[in-house]
Amino acid sequence: TTRNSRPNIVLLMADDLGVGDLCCYGNNSVSTPNIDRLASEGVMLTQHLAAASMCTPSRAAFLTGRYPIRSGMVSPYNLNRALTWLGGSGGLPSNETTFAKLLQHRGYRTGLIGKWHLGLSCASRNDHCHHPLNHGFHYFYGMPFGLLSDCQASGKPELHRGLRIKLWISTALTGLVPFLLLIPKFARWFSVPWKLIFFSALLAFLFFASWYSSYGFARRWNCILMRNHEIIQQPMKEEKVASLLLKEALAFIERYKREPFLLFFSFLHVHTPLISKEKFVGHSKYGRYGDNVEEMDWMVGKILDALDRERLANRTLVYFTSDNGGHLESLDGGTQLGGWNGIYKGGKGMGGWEGGIRVPGIFRWPTVLEAGRVISEPTSLMDIYPTLSYIGGGILPQDRVIDGQNLMPLLEGRASHSHHEFLFHYCGVYLHTVRWHQKDCATVWKVHYVTPKSYPEGSGACYGSGICSCSGDVTYHDPPLLFDISRDPSEAVPLNPDNEPLFDSVIKKMEAAIKEHRGTLTPAPQQFSVFNTIWKPWLQPCCGTFPFCGCDKEDDILPTAP
Repeated sequence: TTRNSRPNIVLLMADDLGVGDLCCYGNNSVSTPNIDRLASEGVMLTQHLAAASMCTPSRAAFLTGRYPIRSGMVSPYNLNRALTWLGGSGGLPSNETTFAKLLQHRGYRTGLIGKWHLGLSCASRNDHCHHPLNHGFHYFYGMPFGLLSDCQASGKPELHRGLRIKLWISTALTGLVPFLLLIPKFARWFSVPWKLIFFSALLAFLFFASWYSSYGFARRWNCILMRNHEIIQQPMKEEKVASLLLKEALAFIERYKREPFLLFFSFLHVHTPLISKEKFVGHSKYGRYGDNVEEMDWMVGKILDALDRERLANRTLVYFTSDNGGHLESLDGGTQLGGWNGIYKGGKGMGGWEGGIRVPGIFRWPTVLEAGRVISEPTSLMDIYPTLSYIGGGILPQDRVIDGQNLMPLLEGRASHSHHEFLFHYCGVYLHTVRWHQKDCATVWKVHYVTPKSYPEGSGACYGSGICSCSGDVTYHDPPLLFDISRDPSEAVPLNPDNEPLFDSVIKKMEAAIKEHRGTLTPAPQQFSVFNTIWKPWLQPCCGTFPFCGCDKEDDILPTAP
């Protein structure tokens, strides 16, 4: 094999793509020829699991090879499950070591193009302590946040929609008070001091200003495009961004084709608002969402073409995945704007149900991995970290727990059993579910201690709130729900002591594993504390003089080598 000459590495991560959205994973209504080609020329993982069912914690785990609870990148609250503001102070702590940093030390040129969503600054506007360039990337071009419906000027608000409605109602009610106080004054029923009227009006105004200064400008504050440390567009021109990202990715490959490079292409597709180029609109049989999936597949094709053109395909490991399952609650009227999770129950935001965490996983490395292999063993997005460290010749940090396992023995066929015995599925800071892959056989047990309550009941999703809760509005199971995932992947038939003689021993084994796992957790600063997640004007990235932020430098500069 070509192991000794270190391969180039291209990581492709979709945003909110369901495992049932690709042809190679059994979808026959959407056309994804380029991703299918990747699967037929490489190895396909069918039980590939994200470490969380939400963007920020899943991406933190992917980059560090560790459960996000270890880095403090999980939320104790239902409201902020992923980072909410670029002007917040939470983010991936600087003492965490990403795979980009490991490979940077091994002489790789590292680039991130697309979505980051792991924080930006800590204490002042431009300290950029959580920025990709502080986490091992030589080059960054993309959105430090990520795509939201709010990024479209005409889009429906997505960020804290329910809370915003309550704030508008409260504003209207507090605004009524000064007018109500004028009635008795002018009707001469009794005297109301002008001071009181003035103060109640001032209070109403201050209350409005306090929340509207952030939520009223969500597009300007969050939807920005950056190159390295510089803001290129604020707010970002959302309809052009896909072409810009693709142009940057191809330029990066061209620039570093002679040295080993790591390109992490983090798609804004297929997150709402589902912006597709004109030639893809109406292209699929599956509405705006299908169009967006097909455009993403076309972009994957362009990247693969560039590798072929530069004769790099044989010495490049290409990996494709999604950060979490499809978002079932993403609707516009009756139209589904989120992904499809195949036969699996649940979706994005649900702690343990398979639909929120089972994602595509495809590896292609032509001279090393046998084409067309399918592996059904449990694997994790956290495994990418030790796998890249192994093939890039890096040394794993010895001073912390790494939860991922090197996948090369499994991918090359030297091992047939995954090294993961237990996998823990968290919802925020709460442990909801545990998976046990028995060492001596193919059985995979899954036990749920907590599951989300769906609205309306029986719908399988939380249409009322837009995303399911991790605590409070949940069902606690005692005895816990047990499934045999190897026989019942859609989690349809819960087992009980009457129909499963091993019930008690499996639960006991799980409880011992949880106890051992909890013993390895050390406290980490909470990146999702209330203070960290609120919008802070002094941290808001700004092109110009705050609060008059805005620019578009994309038209007048060409990409230059960093």
